[in-house]
Amino acid sequence: MARPRTHDEALRLRLLDRAGELLSTEGAKALSLRKLAADAGTSTTAVYSLFGGKPGLVNALYAEGFKRFGARMRAVPRSGDAVEDLVRLGLAYRQSALADPHLYSIMFTKAVLGFEPGAEATELGRRTLSPLVEVVRAGIESGQFAPVAAETIAVGAWGIVHGLVSLELNGNLPPAFDMGASYEAALRAQARGWGQ
Repeated sequence: MARPRTHDEALRLRLLDRAGELLSTEGAKALSLRKLAADAGTSTTAVYSLFGGKPGLVNALYAEGFKRFGARMRAVPRSGDAVEDLVRLGLAYRQSALADPHLYSIMFTKAVLGFEPGAEATELGRRTLSPLVEVVRAGIESGQFAPVAAETIAVGAWGIVHGLVSLELNGNLPPAFDMGASYEAALRAQARGWGQ
């Protein structure tokens, strides 16, 4: 009879979420496996069993961030209007970042010095931008967007959402700034700006 599995998916996710919180609030030095295990109510053996050590934990954290982000991006319904779809993807980007701010820093910054994601995690990160590139290509093909390289528009769109979301998450906006309305207005202006 097989031994029951004690280190399940719920524990794995709890460890990843707590690791992300430690990184985003206290920095990379706070991410000790012993502290993480204690905070999550488990043992360091569980952490090693699930992730193989700190490098595996950080790689899994990076991959988990992109899994959640990618699922949100793929869930955005297409309207057939490339400008509207580009705005919807931008809104989903912000919602994802606000839902998992503790993962955002590991996904898009050098939160852990020396960390380089594995090939599989890197590919997962790249694939999350597929919905954006698809919408841009559709907009170019339909004539809604100027006939430039799809990557140029996609990176421009990504740059504006990433910049605004980073400002918001880091608390760098004026106190009375209405981020929700201003964010959407900026997305719409940027998307319309690619029109012919």
